[in-house]
Amino acid sequence: MAAEGLSVRQVAKRTGLDARTIRAILSGRSKPHARTVHRLADGLGVKVDEFFVDPAQLLYRRFDRQTNPLVAEAIETHRALFVGWTEADFDELHSRVGMGGALTVAGTLTAVRRMNQKRELHAKLDLLLESSHAEVAAGILNVLYDKVVAIP
Repeated sequence: MAAEGLSVRQVAKRTGLDARTIRAILSGRSKPHARTVHRLADGLGVKVDEFFVDPAQLLYRRFDRQTNPLVAEAIETHRALFVGWTEADFDELHSRVGMGGALTVAGTLTAVRRMNQKRELHAKLDLLLESSHAEVAAGILNVLYDKVVAIP
């Protein structure tokens, strides 16, 4: 509400909730039901978790999105690359920087492809660790890990 300068009446219109309900929630006289919280989140275009987090902790999201404006262009023009992405994935992408500052569209797409490749590898590893090949997969992973973290 505050970020967009909305009145209680405007929030009521966006959410389909009664203005008295919204005033009661804001004053602390009423604790909203789960479905009310979801209607508020949908109407305000935010994630439900934002209602339960100190607003100061959410400022980085807005900052990262402002400093990487070309990420939105990449998302809009390459939607297929973002199937299955979570809010945390988008936060990670927005927080990345390229050489000299914000990501370019090309840099964004490179980062997205790497993130997707990493996600696919994680999914494969999860499957292997749940299969009859779990011991072999864990052994290989441990050998590789030891090589990477070994101090020369």
